[in-house]
Amino acid sequence: MSRHEFELKTNDQIVEMRKAGLMTAAGLAAVRAAIRPGVSTLELDAAAEAAIVAAGGHSNFKLVPGYHHTTCISINDEVVHGIPSADRFLAAGDIVSIDCGAETPSGWNGDSAITVVVPGGTDLAVNKRREKLAKDGENSLWAGIAALASARYLNDVGIAVEKSIYGAGNYGILEDYIGHGVGRSMHEDPPVFNYKTKHTGPAVSPGLVIAIEPMFTAGGRKVKILADGWTVSSKDGSDAVHWEHTVAVHDRGIWVLTEPDGGVEKLARFGVKPVALD
Repeated sequence: MSRHEFELKTNDQIVEMRKAGLMTAAGLAAVRAAIRPGVSTLELDAAAEAAIVAAGGHSNFKLVPGYHHTTCISINDEVVHGIPSADRFLAAGDIVSIDCGAETPSGWNGDSAITVVVPGGTDLAVNKRREKLAKDGENSLWAGIAALASARYLNDVGIAVEKSIYGAGNYGILEDYIGHGVGRSMHEDPPVFNYKTKHTGPAVSPGLVIAIEPMFTAGGRKVKILADGWTVSSKDGSDAVHWEHTVAVHDRGIWVLTEPDGGVEKLARFGVKPVALD
């Protein structure tokens, strides 16, 4: 399959993918509600697992060879792929990213991530800086989603994400960790870059379903993989942020599959109205 060839989904298939999106959203909502100083990352992982199972799905992260958890939980300088542990506890003021995915019994996938600052930090300057980093990451995600609504080519999304990030601060956008297509597998073609590339990418057309996934640091863009073989951390020790939504393009507009309201509230400020199919 070439760089511009990938499966487009039908409207009916997108409706099925919405189920996976809502399962994923339920998992992240459960984690967000459980975040507090002193909670272990394994407890947070268990909360996501319980919510997804209660919604009728199962973790698609557990389908990745060698991975045994429902979430990836990354703290402070960790950008992505942090492994939940009974021995890792959140501290007040930490900035923590949670990546989560679910698969329906019929085999459709959702993938989403949020970044949260743990309440109660006493260093007000650090709290303020991390809150801004988290918000700037979220804003860049929604800027990319909004761009998708009128994009001719997929890299229009990357251009919008990059503009939002660099417009907010002197940040380092990861180059090797990007968004992707979603469907019968959690990771499919096409690649979705968070920055302008020399190629426009494929044409945006109905049936395209992608995960838009900004990942950047408060410092440099260089990263390292820790000794566990999974966790990606900033090389300079700077704090990191990670946001993600699964978004569908269909014949009536776009639909944010992993956002409970489909993206209505967050896209309103961009003048974009998502359209549900069900």
